[in-house]
Amino acid sequence: MLLKSKALSPNAVSTPTTLSSPARLQKTLVLWQLIMIGLAYMQPMTVFDTFGIVSMQTGGHVPTAYIITLVAMMFTALSYGKMVRYYPSAGSAYTYAQKSLNPNLGFVIGWCTMLDYLFNPMINILLATIYLKTLISSDISIWFYVVPLAIVMTYINYRGVELVANVNTLIVFCQLLLMGIFLALVLKGLMIDGIGQSTIASTKPFFTPDMQIGAVAAGSAILCFSFLGFDGLSSLSEETKDAAKTVPRAIFLTTFIGGVIFIVMTYFMQLYFTNYVFINPEESQPEVLLYVGERSLTSFVAATFFQSVGLWLAILAVCASGIAAHTGVSRMMYVMGRDGVLPPKVFGYISPKYKTPSINIIIVGIVCLTAGFFDLSFALHLVNFGALTAFFFVNLCVIVQYYMRDKQCYTVSHNIHYLLFPGLGMLFIMYLWYNIEYQALMIGLVWGAIGIAYLAFITKGFTQYPKEFLNRSRNPDA
Repeated sequence: MLLKSKALSPNAVSTPTTLSSPARLQKTLVLWQLIMIGLAYMQPMTVFDTFGIVSMQTGGHVPTAYIITLVAMMFTALSYGKMVRYYPSAGSAYTYAQKSLNPNLGFVIGWCTMLDYLFNPMINILLATIYLKTLISSDISIWFYVVPLAIVMTYINYRGVELVANVNTLIVFCQLLLMGIFLALVLKGLMIDGIGQSTIASTKPFFTPDMQIGAVAAGSAILCFSFLGFDGLSSLSEETKDAAKTVPRAIFLTTFIGGVIFIVMTYFMQLYFTNYVFINPEESQPEVLLYVGERSLTSFVAATFFQSVGLWLAILAVCASGIAAHTGVSRMMYVMGRDGVLPPKVFGYISPKYKTPSINIIIVGIVCLTAGFFDLSFALHLVNFGALTAFFFVNLCVIVQYYMRDKQCYTVSHNIHYLLFPGLGMLFIMYLWYNIEYQALMIGLVWGAIGIAYLAFITKGFTQYPKEFLNRSRNPDA
């Protein structure tokens, strides 16, 4: 139970930076910029990385696994859109849970979600380092790659969200251009060179009599992490024009467009790679690019060049994803600082010149440097726990806020949108929880316990709360 406290003045409530700096985030982003940031976060070219392992897992039915994943993730995407309309705050899942469920729980959800956002830029630096070692040299110290990547990502974020949007737009365009060329080569192989099934019309990538539903479902669990990114757009609500309308549309369109790209690409890839056995299915991108290049381009040199271009674009893609994740976590940290649950003079600070949470951006950049001490598997465990926690509770927030508190439960439409859809989203997340690795679960629980201990400390045993935090948790308009 929260203690009673004196209400803040109306001016203090409406000014989000009363505890920190006089500057504030500026509303400059529009719909297409948000979509580009979201697609950059999702990395369209990740379809090449996951194709090998999921093709083996599903018995050659990757498009079906993507369809299942898209439908399942759309439920959570819709829930994010609904909560953004209700609370257009940069705090994302932290704010939604704080206001719809419970202030204490809101902090814990934000703390766990921060685990996802905080380590996502580091993961992308690790991925870029892996590619760079392949292209340049594996003998050079890892710090030769990690330090410049962290500095560039931090600088772009420091200079402002519009620069982030512009850089991500350029990188997404380059990814889609390469994927278009790749698709043209695949179609040439199918229709002219007689490679694979030698057809562009078949139901086999979607269904065969021997298809195992359990195997396809397991493949969809792997692919769900290809969709991470749409949730990060909610953290840009306070920098988006007409956020209550624009952000939900961007979240829906990012998820849908990304899903369509994945399904179309893997449909033709599945036809092309019908009888192909991957040498290294867990890192299939170089293999996929070289195989298609060798058979569709007449020169081995040309095929190798095509593969190299693809790998360089993959490096840019993971950097763009890291930049987008860097943007999201710095905003969530800012809101938690603004609320006073993190030291406001540090985390609630906004640069007067660039209108960005500059100190948070630098902090995240420093965390990125720790990529030199972690391996990719460990970092992925951290991200998975945070993402699933946020997804589950955002769906729950929709049910509690709309269906229970606002009593929007009397029509068929209400029951579908505010109970059935978020309920299905929660069931899918529970399925993913069931399949999460033990190490990820343990790391996440330890991180959550640290957050609870920290909250108990700053609230003196949950008895005293920062005024801004208390006021915002009670006042939906704060």
